[in-house]
Amino acid sequence: MSTKPLVAIVGRPNVGKSMLFNKLVGKRLSIVEDTPGVTRDRLYAEAEWCGRTFDVVDTGGIEPRTDSELLAFMREQAMIAIESATVIVLVTDIRTGVTAEDKEVATMLKRSRKPVVLAVNKADSTGTVDPTVYEFYELGLGDPIAISAVHGHGTDELLDACLEQFPEETDEDEEDDTIKVAVIGKPNVGKSSLINLILGEKRVIVSDVAGTTRDAVDTPVENQFGKYVFIDTAGIRRKSRVEERVEKFSVMRAHLAIERADVCVIMIDAREGVTEQDTKIAGLAHEAGKACIVVANKWDLVEKNTGTMEKERKRIMADLSFMSYAPVLFISAMTGQRVDRLFELINFVYDQNSMRIKTGMLNEVLADAMARVQPPSDKGRRLKIYYMTQTGIRPPNFVVFCNRKDLFHFSYQRYIENQIRATFGLEGTPIRLVIRQKGDKTP
Repeated sequence: MSTKPLVAIVGRPNVGKSMLFNKLVGKRLSIVEDTPGVTRDRLYAEAEWCGRTFDVVDTGGIEPRTDSELLAFMREQAMIAIESATVIVLVTDIRTGVTAEDKEVATMLKRSRKPVVLAVNKADSTGTVDPTVYEFYELGLGDPIAISAVHGHGTDELLDACLEQFPEETDEDEEDDTIKVAVIGKPNVGKSSLINLILGEKRVIVSDVAGTTRDAVDTPVENQFGKYVFIDTAGIRRKSRVEERVEKFSVMRAHLAIERADVCVIMIDAREGVTEQDTKIAGLAHEAGKACIVVANKWDLVEKNTGTMEKERKRIMADLSFMSYAPVLFISAMTGQRVDRLFELINFVYDQNSMRIKTGMLNEVLADAMARVQPPSDKGRRLKIYYMTQTGIRPPNFVVFCNRKDLFHFSYQRYIENQIRATFGLEGTPIRLVIRQKGDKTP
């Protein structure tokens, strides 16, 4: 399965990055499923242009409080984008002209050797080109494209320029037996310690110098369990007054890593239990349809007596109730406790996420489920379910055909999903259930 191209929007504050982001992703942004734990203030969305689907990430919305922090924040956001992007869009402002900060970012982008498209925003008047646009040639990033994120002028040309840099689409799925694993979670839960333990070597992930974070590094690992690539998303450590922005950064990093992963290891601190930020990050993996394992790290530091682990497992599953399908593993990245079991679980949930079920078997389960619990009815009209079929994997997607979509209540959908899980397992993976009414056109 080839990864979608990623367009990263970078630039200093107040140049209109978020406005451009919203314009590019259009109405798609408003039809995002409202999944528990997913921030509504999204930095990441899917867009489509000329038949190509791609992801767009907005590195904006970060307002440093003092001038001295400005370059550090810009460098940080640009570094995250540079690392993962297929194409980078540098947004500048025609009203201010070329600034020292623009030059700073342009220099970094050139060093990255990634394709860069230069957008000169706030060129709101139509007709003749404002000659100020030409001064942006000075950044050395090729032809500047005058755009208006507010009105949409120039965005067609901008998207065409991005599309030219996308790799060719390939039909064949490369048969690769390497499982890509994203280790996600908030800062300081022990993600780097786990990676270091797996590698058997000490590796500095985060430098104390602002802007030199080395996270989201891919690390190949081969052992008796198989071949893996670990995508490390170690959190950044910052002063508490920038905590909110740090959270946005860690969520963005997690999202970029999740998109590329086959399996997500959601790491939490066993001493703290599930926090609000853990719920948000877990929600991203759930929404993306990835195979998931919840790993409670630092288990060696928890005081235990009979039944402690089972109590904690129940508490974690209650707090992450929207992903009750995910197995919970208690480990210590310091002592290595149960890390071998982690590899077994990674293989297991990957297989579950890729499972195909024959239509005949699915319909036997469906008939049995309906015989046990009658489908709901309303004002004399009863829901009739005709048949069910699987339409995709990673995650398993099922389409159910019925007479009336409005009668197929959420609780009955959940019941059908539970019956499928009870029969076929599907542990560690979300399930997508699409309800189709007779006569509906297939999208």
